[in-house]
This record gives sequence, C-alpha cells and structure tokens, in this order.
Amino acid sequence: MAGALLLALAPLAVPAARTPRAHLGDSRPIPYPRIAFPLEISDSQYIPLAWADIAGWIDDDHLAAYRAFRTSCKPIAAEHALPATAKSLGISLRDPCRAARAAEISEPAKARAFFEDHFVPLQISRLGEDAGFVTGYYEPILDGSRTQTGIYNVPVYRRPSNLFVRGFKQSAPDLPNKGQVFRKIGRRKLVPYYDRGEIEDGAIAGRGLEICWLKDQTDLLFAQIQGSARIRLENGSTIRINYDAHNGYPYTAVGRILIDRGIIPKEEMSMQKIREWMEQNPDGAKELRRQNRAYVFFREVQLSDKDEAVGAQGVPLTPGRSIAVDKALHVYGTPFFIAGELPISSEKSKTPFQRLMIAQDTGSAITGPARADLYFGAGPDAGRVTIGPAASASAVEGTVFVDALQPPPVLCIFGAGDDALRHNMRFVMLVPKSLDPTARARRMPVPDARPSEKIAKLFPQIDPLQTGPLKDQPTDPRALASPPEVAVAPAVDAPKGTEVAKPAAPFAQTSTAHAPAAQSVPLPEARPNIQPGRDEPHRPFRSRRGQ
Repeated sequence: MAGALLLALAPLAVPAARTPRAHLGDSRPIPYPRIAFPLEISDSQYIPLAWADIAGWIDDDHLAAYRAFRTSCKPIAAEHALPATAKSLGISLRDPCRAARAAEISEPAKARAFFEDHFVPLQISRLGEDAGFVTGYYEPILDGSRTQTGIYNVPVYRRPSNLFVRGFKQSAPDLPNKGQVFRKIGRRKLVPYYDRGEIEDGAIAGRGLEICWLKDQTDLLFAQIQGSARIRLENGSTIRINYDAHNGYPYTAVGRILIDRGIIPKEEMSMQKIREWMEQNPDGAKELRRQNRAYVFFREVQLSDKDEAVGAQGVPLTPGRSIAVDKALHVYGTPFFIAGELPISSEKSKTPFQRLMIAQDTGSAITGPARADLYFGAGPDAGRVTIGPAASASAVEGTVFVDALQPPPVLCIFGAGDDALRHNMRFVMLVPKSLDPTARARRMPVPDARPSEKIAKLFPQIDPLQTGPLKDQPTDPRALASPPEVAVAPAVDAPKGTEVAKPAAPFAQTSTAHAPAAQSVPLPEARPNIQPGRDEPHRPFRSRRGQ
C-alpha cells in the first residue's frame, strides 16, 4: 500500500539494543535520551491506513457499532485514574466517549462520520504475521437445579477462596484470564491449583461453592468453553452464570483429540457429534475431559431472561457487534474492524465478512494482538449447526460460519478453542486521534547526519562482533592519515623467520603486532567527566565508598 509505514514493535528487544556492550572496550553509550515509540503494543506490528483503503468500511452498519460503542463508554467515563497496568490506548478513549455520549446520532452516515472524525485506523497483527483470526461463542441454555438430586448431580462451582494469583488479592473482582494460578497451603506455601480431574474427583467438594447442579459433565464442559450460560430451573426460573476465574491450565480442545485418535472423522466433526460420543462412551468421555486440565469457575449475575450476557467490561454484550479480546494488550471499548472471508455453503466457499466490532469481553484462550471471539447471542438459534457436515468439520477448529439464510449474517458454528484450521481475518484497530502514531512519529528526532567522505576514509567502521577488540591501536587519528609506507613499522619483536606483509591499501591492513588497524569513530561522552578537586568540600549526601 503506497505511503504506508510499517512499524514493527518488539519492546522486549529495545532495551537490549540500547545497552552498551561491555566487551567493546572504550565504547560509550550514545548520548541520546531514551525515545519511546509513538504507540507500543507488545509483540505486534501495525500499518497506518486511510479510510478509503479499508475494504467494506463504507458498506457496514456503523449505527449498530456506534450504539455498542456508547454502551462501553459508561464504564470508561466512570474511570478517574489510569489503570494499574497501562496498555497501548491507556485512557485515550475518554475523549471519543465524551463526544459519543454528547451526540444523539440516529443515522448510519453520521455514525460513520463520528468514527472517522475521532479515530485513525491501524491494521494490526502479531509480529511477523500479516493477519489475525477469529472464533465465535454464544450463551447456551441448560437444564439445572439449585439442589443436588439424582438427576442433577454435577456441581457448578464459584471461585474458591484458596485460589491465588500473584500480584492480586484473593478477593479481587477481576483476575487475569491466563497465567499461573496457585492454592495456598498454610501461610506461605504455594502449589499449582487442582486440575480438572482432581476437581471432578471432589477436591473442592463440600465447601459450599456450588451455585447450582447440572445433569452431566458434558453440559458443564460446554458452558465452560462458552464462558457463560443460562440455567433453566425446575420451577421455570433462570440462573445466569458468567466466567469468574480459571485454574491456571491451558485449554485443550477435545474435538481435536477425537480427530487425532481417528474416533470421529474431521469432515463429520461437530459439537453434536462430541455430545453423542460422550453419551455413548461414559468411561471414554471421562478420560477425554481430563485431557483438558483447564477448569472454569463461575459467578452468578442478576439478569433477566431478556437481558444479554454481560461481558468482562461489565456491560451487556451486543450480538454480532461485541468481541472478546486479549485484555493484557487491549482496552475494553476499543473498536476493531474485522474483515475476511468465511465459508458458508461449504468448506471451500468464501463469503465476505466485514464488520466494525467493539471489544467488551475476554477469555483465557484469546491471546495476541489480532485475535477475537465474536459474540452472537444466546440459545440454540445462536449455536445450532445449519450448513451441513463440511461446516461442522471446522467447528472445533476455531472456524466461524455465517448463516446465509438470515440477513444480516448470524453465526451458527462456534470454535471450541482449537485454531489449527483457523480462518485468517484482517484486523483494523481504531485508535483515538490523540494517539495517532503517524503524527507523533513526525516529532521523533532523526539520526545524526552521515559523516563526510573524508571522515569515513579516516575512520572506517568495523563490526566489533566479527573482528573482536583490537589491541595496540594508535589513539591519535593522525596516525591513520599517514601513507601506508610510513604506517608499517618493522616487526622487531616478531619471531625469526617471520615475514611481515605490507598492506596493499589502508583499508586492508591486518592486525599484526605493530600494524595500525582501522578504528571506529570515537563517540562523545554523555556528559563532562569532571572529577572533584581535593579542595572541594565534601557534601554529606554524596557516597564516598571506594575512595
């Protein structure tokens, strides 16, 4: 794309690049202040775009995205301090949110103008990759009971009090969705938390952690995969449960295991096939579940049947407009325009998917700068498979499908955490204009001017990592300006019979005992190296150790 500037950011490598190497002898660090990049997003690269360069941008329903964005603005406006972990956008969404809450927009064209006036588009992807990928999720409706019975005997647990994450209080309302999780033994000892098998065997049973009870472990497994569920009780009422914490183990896709073992062919794989196999093979289902050591704990939320599920941001999700993102990298409320091609009628078909989505949720399997989980509602209509076995084969592979019979598209197949056969999608992150990296990059200082040809000949640059430090070099640069005949002295200390070769040119000199070698340009000191005189009075706050 003409004029596009690729900014590849690898923050972990930046400090090492600016640290002087100890083995370079007299070399000193460059006397420039540390300069921050215009916009830093860990392990990512981004390209500034023009709105006209975004395929499908004009054709989207921006009014629906604007309404979802306004929903996210309520908690953003309530924040009065910078988050504990500052992310790429920080609190920069406050200004667009003020404008959105002050405006009363009811036309799609004005909604599109709002985003174009307050944001700049950046195509973003993981470092070294050119695209991201998506999966989808929904809210299942399951049968359950408040009390344990002969039918309902699988507990749904809330977060245990002995679950511990370093750097967070045990009572913290928001814990990380990935990373190590421990349990305390005594006052100080920490050990990894129980895995799925240990919890199913009763490791935390009888502690009053049960929210409700389900019919079987398969229902619980699918509720944990989706991160929320509606539990339909025997008296007709409904319990709403949402993700609260996890046990620290990575998710393993059970569908992928069944395919690898040759139990279910890939072209026949679906959520329903997994259910049927588990019902017919209870012992095998138990072993299969335990291959996935990850376990999710829930919390009960006070919502009616008419309310949508609440995401991690604390706002109701909007079907078809809300996404779950990596909360370690992104700020809730950030708009993303996601574009790509998805299979509909068959695995080989390609139908455009181009939508402006709002980050309002997260998940333990959602990691990376260009990774999203699309939310498409609750119940069997949102989760059913309607397009045949070819589509079902990819349901467990992190593939998203769209129902061609319903405009606008409705997701009908959902990923179960395995991205082995993922569909690449283009992610365009909308960044507030206050953080426009192109404008901020213009204020960054440029490198020093290139040395003149004369200076370059006097001080040819040598890579010290290849040649190593050179000894017995003349400290006076004028010695290098002497003719080659004068610069080479007889090898008095050389062993007898050793012939000293005369260099053909100053740039081809070898590092013999007395032959002057090319020397790198000496760098100026960062500050004057002034030593205090003896008559200078001692100051009480200066350290005199070593004198």
